[in-house]
Amino acid sequence: MLGVYEAKTKDGMTVYRSKISYNGKSVSLGTYETMEGANGAYNEAKKLYFDESLNIDEVFLGDSIREGHKGRFLPSDKVVSILNHRDHNIYIKTPIYIRTGYISYYLKDGREMKFDMDELFYYSSHRILKRGESLYVNDFGMQYRILDRYGIHHNSVSGVDYTFVNGDELDFRSANVIVINRFFGVHRKEEITGKPYYETKIHINGDYIIGRYKSDVRAAIAYNKAADYAKEHGLDKEFPQNYVDDISPREYADVYLDLKLPKKFLEFFSEE
Repeated sequence: MLGVYEAKTKDGMTVYRSKISYNGKSVSLGTYETMEGANGAYNEAKKLYFDESLNIDEVFLGDSIREGHKGRFLPSDKVVSILNHRDHNIYIKTPIYIRTGYISYYLKDGREMKFDMDELFYYSSHRILKRGESLYVNDFGMQYRILDRYGIHHNSVSGVDYTFVNGDELDFRSANVIVINRFFGVHRKEEITGKPYYETKIHINGDYIIGRYKSDVRAAIAYNKAADYAKEHGLDKEFPQNYVDDISPREYADVYLDLKLPKKFLEFFSEE
């Protein structure tokens, strides 16, 4: 049967592998338990490659694969790879479709994520996974949320600490993602004149305002100093650490030593 190859697993079980060739490249379509499954995958791939009326926006409509084009055998990520190969002569193993000026990455449920073109190399070698509502990649044995790559920390709140200009929370093109508060415990605010300042708060049996600062870097270091003081004085609580790479270690140390913690905050620990 065309495009179908019988094979044996390590335990001796017979399986059927499906392949198709296009523009000189052999594309693996997967391994199936039955010959019918392998042949079905081949026929679906052939239709995608040679029926140009099937385009990416026809196949993926809204938040799912359009029912009329939903294959019985090919997984959705393979469908994307085939269409991108056909249209751009580039085969990418992850479900990426190259657009004009950006790339689309299709999740298993058919939703489309958008990234700048310079992210093509990264996402062509890193598959996006989902845990709960969090989207992440595995990188060097660690799990990194997509939001982490934009400096959006775990406690960030959409619409407060970061926002998407066009309202699409799957559009990660750099011009669409605005990070308002990039550090733990730091909140950007504005004076009546519109001039911004940064307020540092830490939660210890209620919120304590540590101070208001002209820069978010100084505000972030103030949070770190308050958290260090709380732990040094016996508070058994894990505080997130702000990693500040905008300044040198020497500059960080100078700011850290210069900062003064507020009297009300210090009195809390003297009363313990």
